[in-house]
Amino acid sequence: MKLIELKVNEFINVVDSKSPAPGGGSVAALSGSLSSALANMVSHLTIGKKKFRALDEKIQLEVKEAMVVLESKKEEYAKLIDKDTEAFNMIMAAFKLPKETDEDKKIRADKIEEATIIAIEVPREVAENGKSILPALEQLFTYGNQNCLSDLGVSALLLHTTIIGAVMNMKINLSGLKCEDLVSSYQKVIDELTAFSNNEVLSFVNKVYNKL
Repeated sequence: MKLIELKVNEFINVVDSKSPAPGGGSVAALSGSLSSALANMVSHLTIGKKKFRALDEKIQLEVKEAMVVLESKKEEYAKLIDKDTEAFNMIMAAFKLPKETDEDKKIRADKIEEATIIAIEVPREVAENGKSILPALEQLFTYGNQNCLSDLGVSALLLHTTIIGAVMNMKINLSGLKCEDLVSSYQKVIDELTAFSNNEVLSFVNKVYNKL
């Protein structure tokens, strides 16, 4: 059974186990899905309201487009919950390959490198997806139901957890990568995503907090 198909209490108990997966990567992806879903709850509680209908049609369309983005990201993140655990399992499988002969060792090393790249790419996708959520949150901050501001703030905090949590998973897997060019390239991505979340996402969190 896929992780996404588990009941909430079942998922929590699977995380609370001796198994190293699902771990922080899958939980970060879940956080992203919840961030998107919670923001979209604000959309549902905004569209159709009298104040919303009084807005310019162009603005109404932009908010509805933000709603579509949030729905899409919610689904993408849901898939990434399992993808992260699958990536971890690939690394574990690669480390278990035989290493008796020189050929065995080469095959094993190549498989570990391939699996490590996948284990970096999945959290990268988790973190990168978060960049398209913030504009939707900004739209809802300005035009959304003001009674839902605290929900929007929690959504933004979950987004920060998603991005930084995914970045941490990139970093820990980066230490196992042998290709120096790839390490350098991924480090730039890590720095950019970290700066985005620490500056822009947390700035939005503070903006919501100060308006409450």
